[in-house]
Amino acid sequence: MGTSAPAEAGSRAPAEAGSGAPTEVPVPYEQLLDVVAAAFTAHGVPDARARQASEALCYGDLVGAGSHGTVNLSRLYLPLLEQGRAEPVASPAVVADLGAAVLVDARRALGLWQAGEAMDLAVERAARFGVGLVSVRDGTHFGCAGHHALRAAEQGMIGLVASNCGRQRIARPPGGRVALLGTNPLSVAAPAGAHPPFVLDMSTTAVPTGRVRAAARTGQSIPPGWLADENGGPVTDPAAFDRGEAHLLWLGATSAGGFKGFGLGLMVEVLSALVAGSGFGPAGEALGADGRPSGRDDDIGMLMVAIAPGLLRGQESVIADAERLFGTVLACPPSDADAPVRYPGWPEAQRARHRREHGVPLEPVVRGELARLAAAYGLPFPTSAGEA
Repeated sequence: MGTSAPAEAGSRAPAEAGSGAPTEVPVPYEQLLDVVAAAFTAHGVPDARARQASEALCYGDLVGAGSHGTVNLSRLYLPLLEQGRAEPVASPAVVADLGAAVLVDARRALGLWQAGEAMDLAVERAARFGVGLVSVRDGTHFGCAGHHALRAAEQGMIGLVASNCGRQRIARPPGGRVALLGTNPLSVAAPAGAHPPFVLDMSTTAVPTGRVRAAARTGQSIPPGWLADENGGPVTDPAAFDRGEAHLLWLGATSAGGFKGFGLGLMVEVLSALVAGSGFGPAGEALGADGRPSGRDDDIGMLMVAIAPGLLRGQESVIADAERLFGTVLACPPSDADAPVRYPGWPEAQRARHRREHGVPLEPVVRGELARLAAAYGLPFPTSAGEA
């Protein structure tokens, strides 16, 4: 989410076997799911919710968006539960139901679970009305937006997900001195026939904060265009962000001043927060604040939309056209013969297929954290490379 994993529209297919950092240890995907689900259950989340939340969180590691995967279990989600900012057994309430459009109060339910439930409801309504819109308020962080949009694509529909960051403010307007918006992710997913589904999953900032922190953990520098200092100068030290010495820039900041990214971020704010009546970034208190949420002030707004074009003109025609559309993209002559043209969702699908079969690589620190949890819960977990 505000977060979201970056869209990976790169042309190169994901190389896997032996291509990760040499210190990474592949973990069998099912074992990864089991440990994360057990951690949620241990914090009071019911079993079915815990499993669904685990799948949503592990999706990040599965598709190569590790900054939004299990690295956030102990850094974000368990603290949300421990601090009461997320309620493990909350019962979301339907506030308004107009058939094709529904408003839900999440009551601070764990977003990794609630977002999937909201998209499933949107899919159910789209099957009846051709479109289903579920707006959610008082939500909490839900991980990769693409995971939830993909739930619609797997049902032969088009899924759209937009989410703000509640009252957490991370990015400044172009030319502004205080943060007004979060990373405000946006995702669209669609079936592609025999090809992997199209899944665009992007933050409207230059990158999500998770990628900045991932670089800081590994001691890597970041390229200009991600962060800027108080005078607008480029910052390449990712640790400067959490030291309060740099702020996040918008998508397109290096070429167009970030106005397009900022406009998209505001669009997401309108779709997710204004519709739902959730907390929003550009509020009066933001003008004198530091951007960080306090207490239970997350109140994230979400928009889940499912579109069923098959109801309008026949599902077979839609799928055949989608296969031709994305097949043509894949067939585009590349400028580099070693880098075939791909679309967002294709590299992630290849990665996920490989990692389901061969294991999921994790940062050593994250693997160690999960191994300790597994030991505490009496669950199997690899202790050395290649050991299942």
